[in-house]
Amino acid sequence: MTESLQVAISGINDFLWSNLLIVLLIALGFYFTSRSKFLQIRMFREMFRLLMESRGGARNDISPFQAFCISMAARVGTGNITGVAIAIGLGGPGAVFWMWLIALIGSASSYIESTLAQIYKVRDETGFRGGPAYYMQFGLNARWMGALFAVLITLSFGLVFNAVQSNTITIAFQNSFGTNRLTVGLIMAAIFAAIIFGGVKRIARISEYMVIFMAALYIGVSLFIVLANITEVPGMFMTIFKHAFGIEQVAGGTLGAAILQGIKRGLFSNEAGMGSAPNAAATATTSHPAKQGLIQALAVLIDTFVICSCTAFIILLSDAYGSTAAGIELTQSALSTHIGSWASGFLAIMIFLFAFSTLIGNYYYGETNIDFLKSNRTWLWLYRFSVVAMVIFGSVAKVQLVWDLADVFMGFMVIVNLIAITLLSKIAFAALNDYNKQKKAGKDPVFTKHSIEGVRNIQCWDDIEQK
Repeated sequence: MTESLQVAISGINDFLWSNLLIVLLIALGFYFTSRSKFLQIRMFREMFRLLMESRGGARNDISPFQAFCISMAARVGTGNITGVAIAIGLGGPGAVFWMWLIALIGSASSYIESTLAQIYKVRDETGFRGGPAYYMQFGLNARWMGALFAVLITLSFGLVFNAVQSNTITIAFQNSFGTNRLTVGLIMAAIFAAIIFGGVKRIARISEYMVIFMAALYIGVSLFIVLANITEVPGMFMTIFKHAFGIEQVAGGTLGAAILQGIKRGLFSNEAGMGSAPNAAATATTSHPAKQGLIQALAVLIDTFVICSCTAFIILLSDAYGSTAAGIELTQSALSTHIGSWASGFLAIMIFLFAFSTLIGNYYYGETNIDFLKSNRTWLWLYRFSVVAMVIFGSVAKVQLVWDLADVFMGFMVIVNLIAITLLSKIAFAALNDYNKQKKAGKDPVFTKHSIEGVRNIQCWDDIEQK
């Protein structure tokens, strides 16, 4: 019975993630890129400027930079270490190029969904809350659609994927240090509970510190490896481009694998268009929704062009590439050739940081959607206890079937979100035009609920409400 269910779930996932969703995400990414006049290229400097200036703000507000960190905490996970290695192992070095390309396209989708999340956010006792469920209710007048999305993201991100992340952490520590998985799981659950029971502001602060620390550490090690092998870097880039377009790859039938793996792993890592990051984007206090949309578009580029590329460079500059190692073993082997046998322990610590940050981001996605479904403290506390229990369960369990079920839930969640952002995209484009118009006039853009003509059901954005 279980085996038959596993086969059926795997078949559904293959169709969703290897066919339907890849086509939809790429097609809509191209559409949003075209309609926005390639905002990810022409407004890159503006994105970076907004991120750098957004670290300030009132003490009791969640700054745009903190909202960026919450979303990055969920984006940057084990997929940046293991997923990239799988893509290279199955698709060759050319997969890296296609990973870059899908991030470039997908950043426009991220702008759309995150800007919509800001426009249709609501005020709560801690600040702001929003996301796809909210823009489905207020933008499309489809409460049922928002409720469906809220259930799907809570089950997949809030509960199941957190069990999988804790599973990854405890296995990595057991393999590297011989630690008991349940002991690690209980310690991790205690730390995690202390964070999530503190509310969204504590989540924002912890995410800010953790994302900066782990990104700096991983990028620093990668930069050291690149500089130590600087003479081989031009050849590495030639290998990536050669395998992305090479004649021998077409003849050997591996070009398709490179494209497929690069696109799949890139989408899984940067989450552009999936409806997850907008939940974090809505929390920011900002003067114009397009600002947070542009910052989240930059997050997609940073996740792939920086973090994912670090793993790719570590592998491709090592002798491990071309060996029989795969997945996390390939990354471990590559690191060991560069920095010695202690790399296994270092990577276990990095996996802990990456996966633990994902726990925090995933938890918040569930919290904001629980509030959408039922604004009741009892339900919120029940959800918190359930997440902690799933972290402990995942630390010792074999969760392949549960992971596959979560992939199905997430697949349908993405379809629901893509329908919504396509129908509402004209509002996000209008917000971008309003932002650019004010910038050209020499102003710091300010948005009100009357800035876009004909848009109704905006819950915030009164003239004096935003800073």
